[in-house]
Amino acid sequence: MPNSQTDPNLAPVAPAHDQAPGEGWRWAPAWILAHVALWPAPGYAEGVLVLGALLAIYKLVASRFRGGISLLSHQAWALTSVLFFAYWLPELVSAFDSVDPGRALREAAVDLRYLPFLWLVASAVANRPGRRTTFGGLAIIVAVWTVDALLQAVTGTSPVFFGIDAIKQVISGRPMCSAEDVAAVDRLSGILGPCNLKLGIVLASLSPFALFWTGRRLGTLGWVAAAAAIGIVVLLAGSRASWVTYALVLAISGWRLLGWRRLLVVFGVGAVLLGALTVGSPDVRERVVRTTQLVQGDEGVDQALSGRSRIWGAALCMAREHPFNGVGARGFREAFPACDPDPDVAPAWGEGPAYHAHQIVLEVVSETGFFGLLLWLAGAALAWRAWRFADAAARERARPAMWALVVTVFPFNTHLAFYSTFWGGFTLLLAALYAGSLLSREGTLPAVEAQR
Repeated sequence: MPNSQTDPNLAPVAPAHDQAPGEGWRWAPAWILAHVALWPAPGYAEGVLVLGALLAIYKLVASRFRGGISLLSHQAWALTSVLFFAYWLPELVSAFDSVDPGRALREAAVDLRYLPFLWLVASAVANRPGRRTTFGGLAIIVAVWTVDALLQAVTGTSPVFFGIDAIKQVISGRPMCSAEDVAAVDRLSGILGPCNLKLGIVLASLSPFALFWTGRRLGTLGWVAAAAAIGIVVLLAGSRASWVTYALVLAISGWRLLGWRRLLVVFGVGAVLLGALTVGSPDVRERVVRTTQLVQGDEGVDQALSGRSRIWGAALCMAREHPFNGVGARGFREAFPACDPDPDVAPAWGEGPAYHAHQIVLEVVSETGFFGLLLWLAGAALAWRAWRFADAAARERARPAMWALVVTVFPFNTHLAFYSTFWGGFTLLLAALYAGSLLSREGTLPAVEAQR
């Protein structure tokens, strides 16, 4: 019968709740970019995060989760949630016998806000327009922050931070940073300001989005120009950990575009640039000279690592004393005096205890124990499994986020505290961008919609 015939080339149209997301989710990329752009003002950035989490919950409840399923594939929902719980469950379990259980449990409860926000982040890159807006927007943010930092290197003032500070003084009558912070600054601070010296590591971890964008749209010359500009800022603004991170970014992004021979030329130029900055910048020279102390025995190693070998010894002590669930997330500072291997020697970093382990594996095992390490490894294995079984198109979609996540958690480096508010949220953001773009709706769209 004519009315019963179907076109074999067309798949059945999916129910309404499995089709494209409603217009109410179109603001998701803008919301994510606003959160990142507001990092120089942490309070406002945190407010955007919390509001985004609440709005994500509202949308899910209002649609009885049907809108969420139409917005993200089941696989993306699952991977985003699993990566969050691989981070959060160790924090929860470590809280019960931590130094301050009440505070630790409150922190774990507050960190639940990340889960709906991560769903929002993953949804922002779940389709081609959203991914183009989000990844392109991150590339633009990196470009603006880089140009601003270069202007600071030339003029001595970050124009964007100067404007932010002026607005803050008009609103509250107080500057963003104290006079002591300004006087103590020992590197390029850029848009984040002299009281938040994280510009180097943040740019290094976000640089894959900028380099991928310039490589795709401007070719080899565009990639080289962007790599050089960001590299100068990372050298002037960053710790040696950010130098390692950025070198990894250049290696994994440059070899696909340039090939190994031309990439070696890029690294050669980078070495020359580092030499020039060592001569011209006292701050860079001090970090290079400190690095050379690695060959001067145990004391030299500790000085070269800014006291980190002492911190790592304390972290191993905490892991031995609390093998199952550690001393508690964010409990390193309180537990440090009891595990300090040299309590009678002034630390290389100044007065007071160390705040965290400065290395991802040691932070996880000291603060959350081997239970936490097992869950982190399980999360990493599932993220790798998703990549391994994804098709070539999905891998290409997720490549910038994958690069950023890999270099951020690269274990053979030193790190910021992953259980801190800023760096923990930063890492989870990258994880959600990876999961949402790798397992986006494009791989699960009905055939009739995929042909449109």
